[in-house]
Amino acid sequence: MAAPSRLARPTGSMQTIGAAVLLLGSAATVGTALLFEHVGGYIPCALCLQERWPYYVSIVLAAVALVAAAGRAMPWIVRGLLWLIAAAMLVGLCLAIYHAGVEWHFWAGPSGCAAGNADLSGDLLSTIDTIRPPACDTAAGRFLGLSFAGWNVVASLLFAGLAIAAATGRGERRV
Repeated sequence: MAAPSRLARPTGSMQTIGAAVLLLGSAATVGTALLFEHVGGYIPCALCLQERWPYYVSIVLAAVALVAAAGRAMPWIVRGLLWLIAAAMLVGLCLAIYHAGVEWHFWAGPSGCAAGNADLSGDLLSTIDTIRPPACDTAAGRFLGLSFAGWNVVASLLFAGLAIAAATGRGERRV
């Protein structure tokens, strides 16, 4: 009898815990970015906003993977969802590396990512159409030498690795 394919191998607690950690970690990461924006007053640039999309996708996929793993769905569904999370996080990793490189002036950013010069001291309604996000090549701040984009490189790499480990890990169920 042939061994089951990698996607069809039984799943278990490793996949359930992996999906839960990915769900909580992705939600915490994008939640932190939203807190910095709405509470801390850091206005995200266009690239910052793009870097959030892999997290939004991962939150949904991880929630579905968690329910599927906990509900003992077919293993290929659980493992497939974990692989999709890994792919989303690898896309996020590429976006974060690109953005960090723009901030360090290793390469040019997108042409539509220049700083705005709107004057907010007057009538807000009359200037709302002239407001532009900050430039993508200027880090809003650095912590331990890394900008938000730099920390996103770390987080995306961590979550991609976790998703791959959960997707490929052993998960034999106890009867």
